[in-house]
Amino acid sequence: MNVAIAGGGPVGLMLACELGLAGVPATVFERTAQRSPHARAWGLHARTVETLDRRGLVEALWHEKAAWPKMPFAGMWPLLDLSALTSDHPYILNVPQTRVEEVLEARARELGVTIAREHDVTGFDQDADGVVVEVRDSLGETRRFEASYLVGCDGGRSVVRKLAGIEFAGTEPTVGGMLCDCTLPTMAQERRGITRTPHGTVNINPRPNGVVRIVTTEFGRPHSDRDAPVTIEEFRGAVRRILGRDLDIVEPTFMTRFGDSTRLADAYRAGRVLLAGDAAHVHFPYGGLGLNLGLQDAVNLGWKLAAQIQGRAPEGLLDSYEAERRPAAAAVLDYSRTQLALLDPHRNVTALRTLFGSLLEIPEVNRLLAEQATGTGLRYEPGEGAHPLVGSFAGDTRLKTGNGEQSLVALLRSGRGVLLDLAGDGDVAGAGEAWSSRVDTVTATCDEPPAAAILVRPDGYVAWAGDGDTATLPDALRTWFGTP
Repeated sequence: MNVAIAGGGPVGLMLACELGLAGVPATVFERTAQRSPHARAWGLHARTVETLDRRGLVEALWHEKAAWPKMPFAGMWPLLDLSALTSDHPYILNVPQTRVEEVLEARARELGVTIAREHDVTGFDQDADGVVVEVRDSLGETRRFEASYLVGCDGGRSVVRKLAGIEFAGTEPTVGGMLCDCTLPTMAQERRGITRTPHGTVNINPRPNGVVRIVTTEFGRPHSDRDAPVTIEEFRGAVRRILGRDLDIVEPTFMTRFGDSTRLADAYRAGRVLLAGDAAHVHFPYGGLGLNLGLQDAVNLGWKLAAQIQGRAPEGLLDSYEAERRPAAAAVLDYSRTQLALLDPHRNVTALRTLFGSLLEIPEVNRLLAEQATGTGLRYEPGEGAHPLVGSFAGDTRLKTGNGEQSLVALLRSGRGVLLDLAGDGDVAGAGEAWSSRVDTVTATCDEPPAAAILVRPDGYVAWAGDGDTATLPDALRTWFGTP
């Protein structure tokens, strides 16, 4: 049966792609008539790029000038060195959210996903068998849509979350931020990145298309009306208060306001209703953390929800989505709060920044923060007595097989699980045979194998690994891929 997805932004589209890849029909309901030409976020982090690569989506996004091996932490120096990460893609892919949405929408349509624009989810009723979703179209007419599950990917003010009665606990905004995309004739003389003064911060970043993005943050001045349009006079006033001077802003094309409200959904599921992306978590938006967190939510959820709908999910598989992704979101929220605290203009924070700057020069500290920022330090709970690889992300491996050389990345593009037999042990292939409709077993050799055998989930994380003893492999296959 169809899955209804509320919200056609990057998270909703990514989830739709995952369901379509698994052969599950999906309908995306998006209230806007067309994709916005304005990018709210820029940049895909290393773990997100790795994940998209395992779906064959990076080639459409990548170009040489977009790969940045450094990223800022709270506007301090030195920058975080991403080249030190253990990653297939140790960089930020500096592409706008608009391009990500374009690529994902094209892939979703290729996979047979229905995208219904100018359709707004306004209500739903659910029972043990499914969900009836109420949708209002551009003419104001309401119709009912039957689905097996409804997933709210409809942003921080999620209608789905509110109707499901899921609490969104957290903190109210304490800062007022504004964003302006414009032309800045004096860009060559301006300081790039974040300038911090006793009155707040101004972040100036030229984009590849020639537009300059300017972002202001004023502490202790939260917006009284988040929805009020930003005027150029208001924006110039904020710049003047922070920098003590004007910027020669001309031809503004996009202006918006934001705050630092930080919230996390108490639950990611209420019966047949689930949440992903900003519907489940919001925070201060610096660094593109929310876009990346949401895309990874979608990939974690997609294969599990598909298995549930197709009747092959083991007990608890769908609930593992919340068990894995909610702690990941909580960690990102803490990281976001840390950055904002270090941007505060208070003189005591200035002293703390001096200390932090010294710590960033220590390679181990720099790498730890880079792992937190990019998600590459994430490891899902492995369980007691598990192999050290379990719960970690499986890096790409060049495999020598009887059919020539292959990569683990390419093997995962089908959206299926992969069981790697790297020692030629017949027991591994024998154990995996019963799950052949769900898991591809590959016998291969490689340089410096991380284990004798590895079971990789469709989202790229290691479900099981062994160094010769395969006794626990059938249990792992049942846990993640159901009864054969």
